[in-house]
Amino acid sequence: MTNQNLEIISFFEKLDRGFYMDTHKEFAHLDEAIPIGHEQTISQPSLVLEMTLALNLQPESKVLEIGTGSGFQTVLLAAFSNSVYTIERIEALHERAKERLKDAGFANIHFKLDDGSTGWEEHAPYDRIMVTAAAAELPRELVEQLAIGGKMIIPVGTPFLQELLLIEKDEDGKTQSEVLNEVRFVPLKGKYE
Repeated sequence: MTNQNLEIISFFEKLDRGFYMDTHKEFAHLDEAIPIGHEQTISQPSLVLEMTLALNLQPESKVLEIGTGSGFQTVLLAAFSNSVYTIERIEALHERAKERLKDAGFANIHFKLDDGSTGWEEHAPYDRIMVTAAAAELPRELVEQLAIGGKMIIPVGTPFLQELLLIEKDEDGKTQSEVLNEVRFVPLKGKYE
């Protein structure tokens, strides 16, 4: 295991998940998804860690996150990369995550209130892309916004079961995918529902 991954695990183990929850804080210690309102959830901690480690973050990485949610995943990305561009479509979650992450002292996170299914082209390409909602198919725009040598984590499948994919783009711009796990995420709203 790399030093970076050991540092991520150490940071993760000290994170207070309850800080990223406004309700149901008494369940923050459980390793399961918990509702955060607006038909959204804060993902189970073990899955958040698995996805973060699989992304192989680097200190110089520019990261795109689709689905800010509570900001729990965002804080891990921001702590171990150069910059994070995060998109949330639900205004109440967007505003609360922005406030929460600024209170936590992060200045390298850029927030956008929007449908994230087609990415954030203005700041592309991204070294890493983390998608925290399930797409029915792999979004072409996100693949295009992934840098050469980049990695993307995305759940793809039906509303009831998805494959968690690791997409990597090689030096020729071709992508290959690997199935990491079977998961169940809330649907990615927008073009790829």
